[in-house]
Amino acid sequence: MPAPEEASTSSVPTPTFKSLGLIDPLLEALEQLNFKTPTDIQTEALPHALQGRDIIGVASTGSGKTAAFALPILQKLWEEPRGLFACVLAPTRELAYQISQQFEGLGAAMGVRCATIVGGMDMMSQAVALAKRPHIVVATPGRLNDHLENTKGFSLRGLKFLVMDEADRLLDMDFGPIIDTILKAIPRERTTYLFSATMTTKVQKLQRASLSNPVRVEVSEKYSTVSTLLQYYLFMPLPQKDVHLIYLANSLTQNSIIIFTRTVHDAQRVSIMLRTLGFPAVPLHGQLSQSSRLGALAKFKSGGRKVLVATDVASRGLDIPHVDVVINYDVPTHSKDYIHRVGRTARAGRSGKSITLVTQYDVELIQRIEGTLGGKQMELWPIDAEEIALLRERVDEAGRVAINEMKDQGMRGGHGNKRRRDGGGRDDRDRDDDVVEAGMPTKKRSKGRR
Repeated sequence: MPAPEEASTSSVPTPTFKSLGLIDPLLEALEQLNFKTPTDIQTEALPHALQGRDIIGVASTGSGKTAAFALPILQKLWEEPRGLFACVLAPTRELAYQISQQFEGLGAAMGVRCATIVGGMDMMSQAVALAKRPHIVVATPGRLNDHLENTKGFSLRGLKFLVMDEADRLLDMDFGPIIDTILKAIPRERTTYLFSATMTTKVQKLQRASLSNPVRVEVSEKYSTVSTLLQYYLFMPLPQKDVHLIYLANSLTQNSIIIFTRTVHDAQRVSIMLRTLGFPAVPLHGQLSQSSRLGALAKFKSGGRKVLVATDVASRGLDIPHVDVVINYDVPTHSKDYIHRVGRTARAGRSGKSITLVTQYDVELIQRIEGTLGGKQMELWPIDAEEIALLRERVDEAGRVAINEMKDQGMRGGHGNKRRRDGGGRDDRDRDDDVVEAGMPTKKRSKGRR
């Protein structure tokens, strides 16, 4: 198969959505949604997509790639109105809901119908939604495969478009075998878009298997942080991590904050500890019910809660505007996870801060991250040692309250009574549940993989 063409990135005046060739109903929807000018990925991808080409898009979270694939699909749907038209595969449930919302917003004037098919929700009501012949299905792979196997009358045989969003993450989460099954159930004659933040070997293999003579558009460096992001670190002994976190929360009380933890156990524990101390915090992780996950996101996005304590389920793909500060309670094992986490703030030209808690065991990881950032060093966040000492007793007590509350909830040691069948023996490591729900065998997780 020939290598994908490289799209031209020569310097030209900034185009408008109209000059890119979009039709009036979409231009009106873009105006209503306050989309003023195309982003880089939209500028590069739309002309090729509107010509009917397969697209490989390499772009980071927050680059506007959802509209880059939604707009050409909706334009083609306007020209050829019909039943099930496009299927979008997403790695997490929250991202699937977000993509559906954008399709519905952009396609409002066209009466576009979307169905969101994800794990953790009732299969029967989803089957009813599919029977109503939506134009767009946005799904996590495990649950989509369940419906292909078990829902009478549902198929993807008439599909015109397939989109694989966050493809690197889809494959990181062991969805590869399920995607292979889905590819066999859809027409060979189709248009395919593959979007990914990084081009891993697995993504390149998927590209060769699923795309035909694609155009590749790439608008971001592999690893980078924006210039409007101020990056700090705090160094402390491991036993003093909690008190330093609460000191930061006190110092930043007027800001919207996302705190990232490595495990489900710590996400739950830290959120309870914060609430005990009077901070409006909500947790977001893979062991919550789907309604709880969506509720936590809605509260944080609306400003009803100022602090979101999350595992890496929230580090990519989700459009959470106006995050002032990202705090890494744990240093990420992989540098790219750091990039994705801190990318939750300083978006769309705004400024933002990231603060990483560093213990004596994390120095090598921090040096590796700084090396990935081209040697850019984080600054030391100033602290008041006396204030930290005064907080110590209250924080220790709140920590005991959190542990006791988790024991009452059945989350002993982060494992809980419902042990996760991920085959890895580490039940508190976060991941989407759809692999398990689809009945697929899963591989043992490598250390540090989220």
